Order: sequence, then C-alpha cells, then structure tokens
Amino acid sequence: MTLEEMVDAHASDVRRYLYRRLTGLPDPASTADELTADVLVIAWRRRADIPADAELPWLYAVARRVLANYRRLPQEVLVADLGALDAIDEADPAEIVSDDAALADAWRSLSPRDREVLRLVAWEGLNGAQLATALGISEGGAAAALSRARSRFEESLAGVQGIPSA
Repeated sequence: MTLEEMVDAHASDVRRYLYRRLTGLPDPASTADELTADVLVIAWRRRADIPADAELPWLYAVARRVLANYRRLPQEVLVADLGALDAIDEADPAEIVSDDAALADAWRSLSPRDREVLRLVAWEGLNGAQLATALGISEGGAAAALSRARSRFEESLAGVQGIPSA
C-alpha cells in the first residue's frame, strides 16, 4: 500500500480516534484535524517503518503518542476533563454508553489504560494482533490486557448496578 492509499484508507479513522479522546475541549474538531495532520507527517517521515497489513494499528500507536505529547503541553484549553466519555454523534457507541448512567459510572471507574484497551477493540475494531501493534506490546500481552480490562469493566458494572459478583 502506498502512503497515499494509506492516507485515503485510514485518515478518517485516525481523526475519529483523536476526536473521541478530545471531548471536553472547546474545539475538538479543529484539534483533531491538527493532530491528524501531525500523525500523517510522522507516517510520511517513517514510511519505511510502517508494517504491511498493520497500517491502521501502527497509525493508532502514533496517534496515542501524538495525543500524549499534546496533553503535556501547558495550555489553558486543556483544563477540561479529557478522561470523560467520548462521543462523536448519535450513531457512535460512545453516545450510547454516555446515555446510560450505570455504564457511564462503570466506564469512569476504569483506569485510563483499561478504557483505551476497550476503546481500541470495541470502537476502533482492532483484533488481537492489531491491538498489540497499537499498544506496542506482544500479542499475548494484548490478549491479557484485554481480558483484564473486560473483567474489570464487568465487575465495575455489576457493582454500580448492585449485582453481587460471582
């Protein structure tokens, strides 16, 4: 896949990924556009490092780092709670989750790492190998992280719903 084909195929996915994580900022759309451009510049510079058939997970890994660097910047605009539930529009799973108070409470109780693992699988549609690439860990490590995140979410959801755990 050429770089142009990769951009055509995945730029909107990368932008959506970033936008979801910028909820709470005054202009998340503009910021997502800027950060997406940064990710694509890095992809162009490091095009030889992009693994074949794992372009999107690789781009997500770069986007995670770009977003982490952005959040470290001393900006007044970053006073918003960036760990809040993410939403793009009514058809987005994030909107459905945020509309259910029990789900929202359970979601907020998770660590940022667990939320990211679950987002990458459920919202971004990554499989095990892709998740490993996006997180920069082995496939076994990714499978374990996903299993733990799912278990903690189930336990948290049971707790906020008042269901005794088994």
